Amino acid sequence: MICTVSIKAFSQKDSTAVKGVKVKGKIEVTDDFYNPLSPSKAAFYSAIFPGMGQIYNKKYWKAPIVWGAMGTSIYFYLDNNSEYKRFRRAFKQRKAGLQDEFTLDDGSQLISEDGLVNAQNILRQNRDLSLLATIVLYTLQIVEASVNAHLMQFNTNDNLSFKPVIIQDPSMVYAPTLGMSFKLTF
Repeated sequence: MICTVSIKAFSQKDSTAVKGVKVKGKIEVTDDFYNPLSPSKAAFYSAIFPGMGQIYNKKYWKAPIVWGAMGTSIYFYLDNNSEYKRFRRAFKQRKAGLQDEFTLDDGSQLISEDGLVNAQNILRQNRDLSLLATIVLYTLQIVEASVNAHLMQFNTNDNLSFKPVIIQDPSMVYAPTLGMSFKLTF
């Protein structure tokens, strides 16, 4: 009983509950500041065409970075894939007893069979890593567009501040106590 009464005695008054307020006319809400669909639109546009979500967020300088990163990883994927197919075709021709591009007219070989196998393995690994990099970059640019759209709606005025401070405790002269100060002014 004492705990219940003491909790009720120290509780704060609800500042949102206002009694007796009447509104005449219609209340108009403007979506200038907060648009809950903005992050999903940015993510959707980035999923359709990489970099378009950044353009939607009006961060135009990020779009060429996205295009350059995606283009580089796609270039390396295509280059490694074509080289892999080249060495694979030569290996298959050599196994079939035909002359491949790494065998000279006199029958001498520029690359051994083991060299062809090793080249295939390395190029296949590089191709797969390039594909993985492309997928990761594609996903990251979608996430970046969505997060950026969320953060654009975040209130960052000077009335909200966060400042870590060292608070001296008078009872413990030798050991300073670390604390944080959170200031919100209206």
